[in-house]
Amino acid sequence: MKIESGRIYFIFGKFKLIHMPFDFLDALEGIVDFLTVFGNDNSSSKNIGDDEKPKENKKVKYIVEKVSIAFLAITSVLFYIVFKDPLPTGNYIQTLVVSSLIGLGIAFVFFFILHVLELYYFKSFFQLLLFSFSAILFFISAVMGIYFKSGLFI
Repeated sequence: MKIESGRIYFIFGKFKLIHMPFDFLDALEGIVDFLTVFGNDNSSSKNIGDDEKPKENKKVKYIVEKVSIAFLAITSVLFYIVFKDPLPTGNYIQTLVVSSLIGLGIAFVFFFILHVLELYYFKSFFQLLLFSFSAILFFISAVMGIYFKSGLFI
């Protein structure tokens, strides 16, 4: 055994065992790992026969479909209001493209907020597509409705 610059070397034949100085954070990490593994009450406090499944509330069973249909209904009304009269003269193709991109950007911000709040999850891929498509169309129609019918920008 020899001591050099705070390290202790144990020499056993051809091998050296290096003992590093005590680190408080390593010890704290070990304690937290131990408590995380063995301190979980969800699995240890329940009996084996207590496999109760939570009852699903029928009111929230089809919430994604209901919200998507509401978005599509509002979208169809807004698109009807926007396109029932001819669009103002000028470069309306560019105006439609820009308002669509603004609506798409607002929809992505909406999706990000739902993701941060952990509300952007779906049971099937169809629900994801239906909700995302209807929300994107809703925000595009809302931007177009504000743009064309408010008279602020024209």
